[in-house]
Amino acid sequence: MDAQAHVLHFLDHVSLADLSDYGQSRADSRVSELLGISRAHAVLLRIVNDGQDGAPTSVIRNPEQVLGDQAQAVLAFWRHLDRMTPNDWAAAMAAGGAAARAAGGAAARDAARSDAWAAAWAAAWDAAWDTAWAAVWDDAGAAARTAAGATNEIQGADVMGTNSQPFLFLPFFGFANPEAVMAADKAATDTPTDIAKSLANSLDSSTLSLNEEIPNKMGLTRLSEAVR
Repeated sequence: MDAQAHVLHFLDHVSLADLSDYGQSRADSRVSELLGISRAHAVLLRIVNDGQDGAPTSVIRNPEQVLGDQAQAVLAFWRHLDRMTPNDWAAAMAAGGAAARAAGGAAARDAARSDAWAAAWAAAWDAAWDTAWAAVWDDAGAAARTAAGATNEIQGADVMGTNSQPFLFLPFFGFANPEAVMAADKAATDTPTDIAKSLANSLDSSTLSLNEEIPNKMGLTRLSEAVR
């Protein structure tokens, strides 16, 4: 049983038959709600389960293993994305042009160079697309790339500092650096829920049938080979 299906089935009591008709965007959103994590974090849970290195439980229990040593700042930024209003997205897209975003992309990816950057970029892109399109539907792709670039900048913050490279994506969201992201998140959020950690424990439980076949129209894979 894949990680997202596990959450939906055991925490939301979605039947195995209904899982086959559960759309991917809907699944990402509902898993985010059930676990008390950001939408991008829920997407990451799906991406890792679908083939990236790292057990799905690590996405929740030890995100540093999947995202790198700046994982907590990345997660704080992703929570910020969830809090953004349509006006916030419009302002972020008006803050800089396509040329600036293109120039920053390679630098951010190079700074975040590791197996972690690709999964994080994809998770941020996917989640930002879903949350931004209503506000900037004609520029949703650029919004998604900007959020993904900011994520990679956070991951590679130490390298960028060493190389005296400026942050180009984070300022679009009103942040000068990852420390500002963490400060804003601390002011905006309560203590994260323990539901996600409880799920991680359940994923390791031998009492659950992790090899159960599930109709899979969400494009997800089985969890049996990934759980450590």
